Amino acid sequence: MQSAENKKLKYSHDMPHSDTDLPHGQISFPVEQIVQYPLPGYASPTSVNFSPDDNLISFLFSPDQTLNRKVFIFDLTTGTQQLFFTPPDGGGLDEDNLSEEEKLRRERSRERGLGVTRYEWVKTSSKKTTIMVPLPAGIYFMDRSLQPQLKLPSDSSPIVDPHLSPDGTMLAYVRNNELHALDLLYNRSKRLTSGANGTTKTHAVAEYIAQEEMDRKNGYWWSPDSKCIAFTEVDSSEIPLYRIMHQGKSTVGSEAQEEHAYPFAGASNVKVRLGVVPVIGGPVTWMDLCCGGNPDDEYLARVNWMHGNILVAQVLNRSHSKLKLVKFDIKTGQGKCILVEEHDMWINLHDCFTPLDKGGGFLWASEKTGFRHLYLHDENGVCLGPLTQGEWMVEQIVGVNEASGFIYFTGTLDGPLECHLYRAKLFPTNALESPVKLTHGKGKHVVVLDHQMQKFVDVHDSLDSPPTVSLCSLNDGSLIMSLYEQQASAIPRVKKLQLQPPKIYQIQAKDGTILYGALYKPDEETFGPPPYKTMLSVYGGPGVQLVSDSWANTVDMRAQYLRSKGILVWKMDNRGSSRRGLAFEAAMKHNFGRFDAEDQVDGAEWLIKEGLAKASNIGLYGWSYGGYLSAMALSRFPDVFKCAISGAPVTSWDGYDSFYTEKYMGKPDENKSGYSFGSVMNHVGKLNGKLLLVHGLIDENVHFRHTARLLNALVGARKVYELLIFPDARHMPRPLKDRLYMEERIWDFIQRSL
Repeated sequence: MQSAENKKLKYSHDMPHSDTDLPHGQISFPVEQIVQYPLPGYASPTSVNFSPDDNLISFLFSPDQTLNRKVFIFDLTTGTQQLFFTPPDGGGLDEDNLSEEEKLRRERSRERGLGVTRYEWVKTSSKKTTIMVPLPAGIYFMDRSLQPQLKLPSDSSPIVDPHLSPDGTMLAYVRNNELHALDLLYNRSKRLTSGANGTTKTHAVAEYIAQEEMDRKNGYWWSPDSKCIAFTEVDSSEIPLYRIMHQGKSTVGSEAQEEHAYPFAGASNVKVRLGVVPVIGGPVTWMDLCCGGNPDDEYLARVNWMHGNILVAQVLNRSHSKLKLVKFDIKTGQGKCILVEEHDMWINLHDCFTPLDKGGGFLWASEKTGFRHLYLHDENGVCLGPLTQGEWMVEQIVGVNEASGFIYFTGTLDGPLECHLYRAKLFPTNALESPVKLTHGKGKHVVVLDHQMQKFVDVHDSLDSPPTVSLCSLNDGSLIMSLYEQQASAIPRVKKLQLQPPKIYQIQAKDGTILYGALYKPDEETFGPPPYKTMLSVYGGPGVQLVSDSWANTVDMRAQYLRSKGILVWKMDNRGSSRRGLAFEAAMKHNFGRFDAEDQVDGAEWLIKEGLAKASNIGLYGWSYGGYLSAMALSRFPDVFKCAISGAPVTSWDGYDSFYTEKYMGKPDENKSGYSFGSVMNHVGKLNGKLLLVHGLIDENVHFRHTARLLNALVGARKVYELLIFPDARHMPRPLKDRLYMEERIWDFIQRSL
């Protein structure tokens, strides 16, 4: 039997100050491991697609387990895999050869991939094995039997957002803010639009709000017959430009500053028109629609084509309470509203609009029951009935087989922590039957169906399993063959760092709502029994789910690093987070900073009650909305939280963008009390804990102004703070040196403050 004194020596809860000062049995987990990409297990195939004839499966992959990906194919007729396309002369995409427009597009899509980041199959009857690959040098075409061809060099001006026509004969792209089309047979290019000036008027480019908040990355759309293109004209002339200075540059002047048409909450939005132009050139036909400046038609949310070259626009009002589907005659521009979706809380945008071949009808998704479900509509927009129902949600339609009468979709029928592929009847005759699950294995499944509706590729991962790729039967989900396998125990970094999946718990908020949390518990043999010093990893804002049965949680490297140092890490999705239905989300309405912070307190109190956390040693960390929530919770609950790391925080919602903020908070002049309560500055008077603020000076999403305004309030309240600035960083530091330095500083702060 050991003495109490010996136990203290073995099970010291005091954190070591370096990797060489390790308690007995503690693994070496260098801080460099936090910032190494790709994450363990995530060098797996991505961007999986079937070739037009379904004989090949293509994907992006890095054999050397880096972010530099190439195009590979798996031949289903021979059962062999081969390298299909690699950037000529090493001319793949990297962070140094990007145009400014592409850098900003990567920021808004949170893209980290290098080398080849996207490709498209050419869908012509004669070319079934050709792909189009956009690279910084230009647009390449690669046939399986030939060498890569550079069809469209970038030259002096970058090519933005290239896409092939449905028939594969043309390539549309944006250059100098104008729409162009390249005839691939004759290799002739034609400019289709004119009048853009690059500052206040652009054509065929999705505006900032569309890219960042609406998940609409495109500003143009090919017609089904490949004869014309619908596109947007964006006019930002009524929005005052927000200037960002590059304080870290050695030069001054125009090259050391940038300006953005940033629409703040309550202020003007851009004006967006929708036009249609023939690909052979000619006059533009403008649709009878102008978004922006009219509260009923404020946002052009989605654009779709129906069969017969009918154009459909989804138009959202400014208060997010009404979404209209408007059908346009592209010859006259006249529109007719065929469906109106309304809700007292808000409308969540989706990509489930799917036109049907027969009868001119379409599929639509609605949250009118509180959960997103699918409905069948006729060509006039009349609802013919539901296709799914229940207290779970449909996420995406991935395929429709009208001949067999089935629809395939992903959703949460098996629980909000998972995602599976299901099949339901397209034309139910009697009472709705429960959907048939086609994916096997708990966790999350991302699926791609073949064109013949016979097979699907299943990319599956869970807390216990890194991503694997399988080919399965669409009839019953049975395995046809494995395309990519990996075991957690065989991944060197997982084995060396002894990464263990967190344990999922359910707790109750004060109102009885079930909340899900993930617990990263230190090794008891090394650090002794709990309670432990504790850090809460938070996000908390709408549209995001942190806790799920996903490998991403197992390779949360900062959480695992802290766990290896004897820190207990807890992450929990409070009310307001996604994939739990509209009522769960709507706790946020007009109430940022209230129930989200209070639910995190409930999580901390549960940890204390269970004997896991030390009551006087609990901190928080988070980024973006999580940075806001960290600072807010530390300020509002000084008796619960001892320290917080607040990364790129929104500190006052009148300083964030119109679309996101007004959706949840309303306009500033219509919800003064909500904006006042939701401002961190109005709570710092109660602050007792240690606060570390981290921000990039050229963040064009959450401006550094947010942190600067908070600093003024902290100074006024005579509160101590620490500040970590990255002069050349946007919303998240990207260079390895910046991220490594940040993690070192964060760990140093936790050691000193917790």
